[in-house]
Amino acid sequence: MSKKIVSRILLALAAYGVFVALVITFYDDSPAKMQWRDREDYNSQFIGKLKLEEFTFDQAITELGSPDITEAKKVAKIRYQVMFYRTQHVKSDGITTADECTALLFKNNLLNGIGKAAYEKFLSL
Repeated sequence: MSKKIVSRILLALAAYGVFVALVITFYDDSPAKMQWRDREDYNSQFIGKLKLEEFTFDQAITELGSPDITEAKKVAKIRYQVMFYRTQHVKSDGITTADECTALLFKNNLLNGIGKAAYEKFLSL
């Protein structure tokens, strides 16, 4: 190959490297700034990787942002909070409902349950 082609390839790779570095440094991909469809996908994938009693309430706020719906109660000095994060589109009405969300149940700030069963458990307390 000629020096001209090699130099253009190296220049293109350098430009690509600078672009990637800028995106990583300055792009804020927090869930609060995502479009609703992207946020649903992000929430669904993230929640699918969670492990019970290894994920905290504070981590949920940091990683997933504010919940779409939340409920809390205290039973016998134990704090329970259920947070709903939108994970599936059901109806285009501009309102997020519990059936469009996945529930995360926290017991004293540790993840204790995920999904419909978690919310049913919360209601039965």
